[in-house]
Amino acid sequence: MNIGVETEKTEFKKTTGELREGIISLASMLNKNGYGVLYFGVKDNGDVAGQQIRDRTLREISQAIANFLKPQVIPTIEHKLIDDKNVIKIEVRGSEKPYSAYGRYYMRSADEDRELSPAALKELMEKQTSSDILTLVPAPVQTLTFTKLKIAYVTAGLTVNQETFEDNAGLKNSDGKYNLMAFLLADENDISIKVVTFAGKDKTDLIKRNEYGGTCLITAIDKVLDYMESINETMVTMGNHRRSEEHLFDMASFKEAWQNACIHTKWDKGNPPAVYIFSDRIEIISTGGLPVDLNKEEFYKGISKPVNAKLQKIFGQLGYVEQTGHGIPLIISNYGKQAFDIMENFVNVTIPFNYRKQNSGRTEKKEVNLNEAEQRVVGYIRQNSRITIKELVTVSGYSDGYIRKILASLKEKKVIERQGGNKTGNWAVMKL
Repeated sequence: MNIGVETEKTEFKKTTGELREGIISLASMLNKNGYGVLYFGVKDNGDVAGQQIRDRTLREISQAIANFLKPQVIPTIEHKLIDDKNVIKIEVRGSEKPYSAYGRYYMRSADEDRELSPAALKELMEKQTSSDILTLVPAPVQTLTFTKLKIAYVTAGLTVNQETFEDNAGLKNSDGKYNLMAFLLADENDISIKVVTFAGKDKTDLIKRNEYGGTCLITAIDKVLDYMESINETMVTMGNHRRSEEHLFDMASFKEAWQNACIHTKWDKGNPPAVYIFSDRIEIISTGGLPVDLNKEEFYKGISKPVNAKLQKIFGQLGYVEQTGHGIPLIISNYGKQAFDIMENFVNVTIPFNYRKQNSGRTEKKEVNLNEAEQRVVGYIRQNSRITIKELVTVSGYSDGYIRKILASLKEKKVIERQGGNKTGNWAVMKL
């Protein structure tokens, strides 16, 4: 069987005896296109010859790529059976150009790997290519529809031409295939968007995992925002004959952090942004770090260097982002620069909850802060002073462990106390 011809994105090698040459081809294709496919067990003319595969063959290939292809990429390595012959398929994608193989730099030209001159390497390093990676790399699925995206355009008051929509939106690459950006914006995909809630200040006790992925990124973003709005509970402060209210966190700051994470993350890395909710804070994490030509001080000032320029353009057309650069300064004005943990490969935004801790050194009657969950439990106890933990779990929908943490917190705040034994006693609510 013949599987085609070698191109700027495809390379054939007869055996893994040409592993070094194959890795050079991967670096070469990444530098040219941000994507490449390498086959072992296929002749130069595309005829399937077969490849001997031992127990460690795939692992040895993976280790060689990790050791000799830099910056590091995570390849997809598959053992395929074509005409009853073993073939190894390796697929790579990445945006961290330039890539080197065995310490040298190459560029793909037709089906050849040409070593770069110093001048050509300098030009490649200066060229901003990361903005286009989503439009260059083909989507893993080519049967895509975009009804939800079109609805978003119409809702924003924009005209949708059914015949030219996909081309106008930049949903296809130069080969006419749907690209990664199209996959992100399609009605259905396999991209996971999670909001995970933990009982404490670390990830020890997981309470809830909400999944909002598998759909158009715009829809997923909206679902997360709707959920976070619903849990942005109001803290009721009672004491000293007064009542005051304060939201758990600043929703505008969260919105900016979340939308930035989704628009500027390096989606080709395969790690979608996520939201983690702890007892004292929210963390929004995205992949990729800062663009190479943007330093921290520029970032803090709100200067924008888009990682995914065409994706950002779409979100701008739909009214999700502005070009004023006010998002980062807004977060800093509310939570300080310490809200940002900028790492080499990730950006983590921490939004602490707004509830203030009381000064324990005061002798006058202390104010008591109750969050929504604590208020609900107090309400159940007021209705039934002999209610059990099992019953609290049933009526509240919280886990057994979380109910116990709430009760411990309420007892520590001296809002409730247990009178009598565990089996025959009852709860008493103190005056607030």
